Amino acid sequence: MTAGRGAIDFETAFVAPLTPRAEDFDMLGHVNNAVYVRWVQEMAVAHWETTAPPDMVAGSVFVVLRHEIDYRDPILPGDAVEGRTWLGRARGPRFERFVDVRKPGAAKPAAFARTDWCRLNTLTRRPMRIDAALLEAFDVPG
Repeated sequence: MTAGRGAIDFETAFVAPLTPRAEDFDMLGHVNNAVYVRWVQEMAVAHWETTAPPDMVAGSVFVVLRHEIDYRDPILPGDAVEGRTWLGRARGPRFERFVDVRKPGAAKPAAFARTDWCRLNTLTRRPMRIDAALLEAFDVPG
């Protein structure tokens, strides 16, 4: 099974390391909240590009409609961090996605995001339904 394929919960999630850059730290000395938004985007794109077939990636793109992020544990310089992302409910052209950012082995996330994405046709920029081919590519239920 491809890593992250069938990503429907924390245990089956697509996993990738996240590396804070020097400029990611704010005046309080921890990763700035805006960086988590960037990480959510990077995790979603990496999962999409790694798992979807090339023709599907070329023909459609996902844009974010809504981010909800809970910040729970600051990430400090030198902390190792990993992101996990998985898919939730699909409805029409929308897909729910979850992203968990945490220090490896931590019991709780440093941040947890629930996001809503809309699938668009890359040529027309019009919404495209989440179809059976996409669900099959990610091995997620409809």
